[in-house]
This record gives sequence, structure tokens and C-alpha cells, in this order.
Amino acid sequence: MSTETADWDLPTLIKASIDHGEEAWNELVRRFSGLVAFVIRHYRLSPTDTQDVSQLVWLRLVEHLGRLRDPHALPGWLATTTRHECERYLRVNGRSVAVDPLTLGADQTDDASSVDDVLLAAERRQVLLDALSSLAPQHRELLLMLSADPPYAYAEISRILGMPIGSIGPTRSRVLDKLRDTDAIRAYLEADRSEQMGRCP
Repeated sequence: MSTETADWDLPTLIKASIDHGEEAWNELVRRFSGLVAFVIRHYRLSPTDTQDVSQLVWLRLVEHLGRLRDPHALPGWLATTTRHECERYLRVNGRSVAVDPLTLGADQTDDASSVDDVLLAAERRQVLLDALSSLAPQHRELLLMLSADPPYAYAEISRILGMPIGSIGPTRSRVLDKLRDTDAIRAYLEADRSEQMGRCP
């Protein structure tokens, strides 16, 4: 990895990638592979399927990178595209819901309550992605880096985002507060409260 490309901001990195800069493209993939993996992981695909979907996502980016109007919209575009590719992959392979038999139990995969739980989890993931997309690009990247598996080291986050290491923890707390206050999260929580009140005798 080139030290030079690792220090580039996102607009510069995208422009260099469009201009067929191999090092820039490799750095772009490295910088956002955690985001793609984060989204794919929630669909419980096999390692082989995960690799296939990931390759499709990067292929889509190659096709659309030159049409991206706002470079800072790339994380949201990648998250949405990855989700669409996961859902498409499941449909093509005859699986409409990402159910893990090891989690649900082999004799419970067709149980209605188990499917409801999976659908609810998928709904919550979508709400989270919508909420993340409304954050400032740097704040969104910070949360995604910290929630990657494994999470980015503070030193690496500091280098990529240009943040002092000592400010990462406090910034994370402030960003989480902002995340909870997004329209997507507030609307979801309000709907959940209304539903629970409707169940009360």
C-alpha cells in the first residue's frame, strides 16, 4: 500500500481511481472493504457466497464510479448496493430470507415466529443503514470502522480520517447520540412504541 494514497482524501482517491490508478483503486477497496463486509455479514451468506457478492459489489462500483456526483456519498452507495446484491443473490438462489439453520435450529427453519424474528432483524438493519446514510460522511465512516470485524485500530482511524486519537472515543459518543436522533431511528422507535401501546389491554 502506498503511503501517499493512504493519506488522500476521498474525492482525490476517487478521481485517481477513475483515472485508472491501480494503487488508488486498491486503497479505495481497502478503505471500504470493512463496510461491504459489515453489510454482507448480516445476510449470513456462506464464505463462497460472500466472496461472490463482494466481487459483484466492486464490479458495480467500477461501472458506476465515474457517475458518482458526490464523492462523500460513496459509503452510502456502497451500503445500498451491497444490500441489493445480497438480496438479489438470495433470490437467484431461491432463498427469500437469510435464515441460519444453526441459529434457529434445523427443525425450526419453517416456524413462523422464527421467520418473523429474521424479518424484524432485517427491518432493523435497514433502519440503521438509513440512519447512517444521514450522518456526515466522516462520522459514518468512523462508526463503520469501529463496528467492522475486527474493528479498525484507533491509529489507523486517526490516519484515514485525520482525527487525533484522543478525540475518537468522545467523537464516537457524540455521533451515536446523533444517530439516535436521526429521523430514521426516531420514526422507528415511535412506531415501535405505538405498536406496543396498541397491544396494552
